[in-house]
Amino acid sequence: MDAFWPRPDSRFASARRRAIIGSMSTLALAHACIKTASLQQTEQFYCDALGLKKHFEFTRAGKVIGLYLKGSNESFVEVFLTDEVDNTNRRCLNHFCLETDDLKALRQRLIDRGFQPGDIKMGADQTWQFWINDPNGLSVEFQEYTGKSAQRTGANVEVDWK
Repeated sequence: MDAFWPRPDSRFASARRRAIIGSMSTLALAHACIKTASLQQTEQFYCDALGLKKHFEFTRAGKVIGLYLKGSNESFVEVFLTDEVDNTNRRCLNHFCLETDDLKALRQRLIDRGFQPGDIKMGADQTWQFWINDPNGLSVEFQEYTGKSAQRTGANVEVDWK
């Protein structure tokens, strides 16, 4: 069981430990998995443009078939070559969202690297956000929380979009 405990240096280790003592609990989203036709383009987008770090590679018979990319606070994006994983013939993942503490700087970083992010806007949840499609066509949302963000206040959110 000790192999599953967070590392002692994790800033959330004691809170996580308290959360699962007595009953099993979901701690956090561990990773989102995406498929790609190009590991190189995907690595350029997520690592070079967004600042994630390549944590390790997946190999089969010596060939790199995937990447595990690390954000902060032990958040990960898992990437596999499309031809190397089972095809579900349906897109199950609509989008995922990455939090940042400087939305304007991140958006400019993407622009400086030749990407075309959407405009920054205030979401219905009172959180600043913008969107972009990664090289695989997957929608990626970026958010910067405010003091009024529903993610922090827990307030219900009325949306005006379909």
